[in-house]
Amino acid sequence: DVVLPVLHGPYGEDGTVQGLLELAGIPYVGAGVIGSALGLDKAVFKDVMLAHGLPITDYLLVKRKEWETVPEEVMDRAEAALGYPVFTKPANLGSSVGIRKCHDREELTRGLTEAARYDRKLLVEAAVPAAREIEVSVLGNDDPIASVPGEIIPSREFYSYEAKYIDHGDEASGLLIPAPISPEMTERVRDLAVQAYKAIDCVGMARADFLLSGETGELYVSELNTIPGFTTISMYPKLWEASGIPYPELIERLIDLAIERYQDKGCSETSYQPPANGK
Repeated sequence: DVVLPVLHGPYGEDGTVQGLLELAGIPYVGAGVIGSALGLDKAVFKDVMLAHGLPITDYLLVKRKEWETVPEEVMDRAEAALGYPVFTKPANLGSSVGIRKCHDREELTRGLTEAARYDRKLLVEAAVPAAREIEVSVLGNDDPIASVPGEIIPSREFYSYEAKYIDHGDEASGLLIPAPISPEMTERVRDLAVQAYKAIDCVGMARADFLLSGETGELYVSELNTIPGFTTISMYPKLWEASGIPYPELIERLIDLAIERYQDKGCSETSYQPPANGK
């Protein structure tokens, strides 16, 4: 009756599978084509955040062809605009694949070369001083709600692929729920999460990730993950459980939201009529 996508990254989280389901006339959980595409493309996501006046870190967009042809010029520009340390990352990928923290020009070279393996669009982002990683779960269609915030305590210098999936036991990354932040910061994080969610026309669910400077107290929108981890120990369902919505009820709500959106879309007139229930 309803498809629940459990696919991360390109071809699962970027709007392509969602477009296939739209054409087939099948309701599905989570963001639509536009929300999915905007959530995955970190460069366009930042442009949308800027257009809505939401705080983001300084960054530089580099094309792979540019990096391959004039690398010294690219690094000069990055150093002049951002200094060190910086993060390099492919624009369209998830799970921290291809992300490096760079402290000097040699590491920047390796970081951009690594990112260029995965995408034609590369990002160089200014590092937030003494960054704390704060996350909020968002749920809903036209009137989304935000959970209590949580904090990631990474097992490494930042929340890398290894810190997410390789380190286990005593070396595993930690989760603090609720995040140990002030009531004022809690409300600001939750409010920004909903604003960012609406800004990319997201529906169903998303996990909003933030960077909070331990030095300046400044808060930055990092990204919206439109298909967050969904195991019983993942941050998205754990935050809702801490907010009073247990895992089984959360699944039911997401299914209801998917059907609600599908029925609402059916009220719109169009020259193309997808088959009813995929038939």
